[in-house]
Amino acid sequence: MVTFTELGLGQPVLQAITNMGFEEPTPIQMQTIPGALAGRDLIGQAQTGTGKTAAYGIPMVERIAVDAEQIKGIVVTPTRELAVQVAEELNRIGQFKGIRTLPIYGGQDINRQIKALKKRPQIIVGTPGRLLDHLRRRTIHLHDIEIVVLDEADEMLNMGFIEDIEAILREIPGERQTMLFSATIPLPIQNLAQRFMQAPETIRISAREVTVPNTEQSYIELQEKQKFEVLCRLLDIQAPDLAIVFCRTKRRVDELAGALSKRGYSVEAIHGDLTQAKRESVIRQFREGAIEILVATDVAARGLDITGVTHVYNFDIPQDPEGYVHRIGRTGRIGRSGQALTFVTPREMGLLKSIENMIRRKIVRQSVPTLTEFLKGQQRVAMEKLLQATETAEVEQYRGLAEDLLAETDSVTLIAAALKLLTREQDATPVQLIPEEPVRAKRFNRAGPPREQGYKGYKISSKNKDSNRKKQSWSK
Repeated sequence: MVTFTELGLGQPVLQAITNMGFEEPTPIQMQTIPGALAGRDLIGQAQTGTGKTAAYGIPMVERIAVDAEQIKGIVVTPTRELAVQVAEELNRIGQFKGIRTLPIYGGQDINRQIKALKKRPQIIVGTPGRLLDHLRRRTIHLHDIEIVVLDEADEMLNMGFIEDIEAILREIPGERQTMLFSATIPLPIQNLAQRFMQAPETIRISAREVTVPNTEQSYIELQEKQKFEVLCRLLDIQAPDLAIVFCRTKRRVDELAGALSKRGYSVEAIHGDLTQAKRESVIRQFREGAIEILVATDVAARGLDITGVTHVYNFDIPQDPEGYVHRIGRTGRIGRSGQALTFVTPREMGLLKSIENMIRRKIVRQSVPTLTEFLKGQQRVAMEKLLQATETAEVEQYRGLAEDLLAETDSVTLIAAALKLLTREQDATPVQLIPEEPVRAKRFNRAGPPREQGYKGYKISSKNKDSNRKKQSWSK
């Protein structure tokens, strides 16, 4: 295994990598960094969670001169959240070399960004709409750019940003290094690369690596009306540290988050209708563990770089196989284990097969958990809580009471009673969710426009498509 030291990096960048806890390069980093350091154009097929930000961030920081007076590097991302997270990681990589990165995105006061730009950051990370706004105002100039990165290009395509990206690239000198990263490489992305890149080298992570080998993937076939109770039972049995539950629509997200809250779960919702301040607050609470469950739409959760997500639940099966890859990438990140479970109605089994064909992997069938399994799961959680309590200093003040109780009854009976009190009983608080129309896979005409094409000859349709895939929701 090649180490970061063998990649020819300078001491300041190596020191930053060590401080960040990186021990050895991930596959995408090992294959990307040498070519990127040599200045070659690259296309990397990799999803969030494989370490792709460092794959382009490390060589970008290494190659840019610390005394640069103008912006030398630019990263274009589809969402505000991803822009902020990428900027944070680049700032960590550049901390000892002195390379500064500034995030530029909609929803933040533009005058505040203009003021920050006057401090002359060497790298900017931005969403397409806000970057174009700065270009129109002439508060950002791209004529000195040496390195361009298009991050999550397929998602920018899905959100309608391709024309914006082309407008940005036309403002940058032709003599530049361009790197493009995307979980999938559809035809429009290939065309973009052909027009704006110079003989790019393509780096593909194998399907097994793309679908996160550390994530245990399974599905449950069930009726729509069973989903909520089964989800509650799974949450009680598995007791995830941090979990993301994906739904197809914003309405569904709000309904499910409200229903889970009624049942006593620590939960928040995130989707495109929330204000930027509210989204940031929810993400911060989730990242810090103040809330344990995040209910989200696909677009709202794109770019979330949160370590420690142990479980992903697809309450609604994603509308396309690529969406499945993006969703399960929230867990099992860079060496950590995770679980991804998908609810599939009988009419959606064909789509599950399409997903299996794409990832070249069989998703394990799981049965609906029983009441006995629920009880055992809650007993296990109660036992873990009791053992954790024995390790705290506060337990000492109860020692006298414990001795008094032991004088009246035996220790086994006493512990059994404590476990019973700690064991959560099944909550039967009534809730009602509006049924969601199943996703259907329909054949399409292969001569149709690329943006209407699904995976391998299928066009995915649903009567309840999430409208938050509008560009205005994210870039302005």
